[in-house]
Amino acid sequence: MISYQPTTDFKASSQITYNNMQTYYEHYRVNWERSKIEEQIQGLQNWDVLINGEVAGAIRLQFDAEGCYLRDLQVSAELQGQGIGREALAKVEGLALQSGADFVRLRVFKISPAYQLYLRAGYAVDKQEDNFYYMSKLAQPS
Repeated sequence: MISYQPTTDFKASSQITYNNMQTYYEHYRVNWERSKIEEQIQGLQNWDVLINGEVAGAIRLQFDAEGCYLRDLQVSAELQGQGIGREALAKVEGLALQSGADFVRLRVFKISPAYQLYLRAGYAVDKQEDNFYYMSKLAQPS
C-alpha cells in the first residue's frame, strides 16, 4: 500500500535521490554529492513515498506565482516499474490543488526514462534545452 508523510530524515531522502541520479550526474559531468542534495532540498516541501510503511521514494515541491514546480520525484530503483511513480504524480496534483496551484511544472533529463512516465501521465513538453525537457500539466483532482 502506498502512503505519504512529510520528510523528517533528509539524509536518507537525499540518499535515494543521489543513488537514482548518480548516472545522470556522471553522464553530464555534474559534481553533486549527497550532502549538497540534502542542503538543496531543505527549502522545499518534501514528502516521503511509503510502501507498506517503509520509505521507498521522495516527492519535492516548490510553489511560486506560476503554480507548483515538481523539483524531484524519486522511487527507489528496485521498486521502479510498479506504478508507484504514476500514483505519486496523482498525489503531486492533489497537493498542487490543495495549495491553490492550477498547474504542475517539472524539468526532466532528456535521457531519463521518467520522461515517458510524464508523457503517459499527461504532461506536455513546453520547451527543451540541450539536456532537459520542461513539461507541465493542468492539475486534476484524483
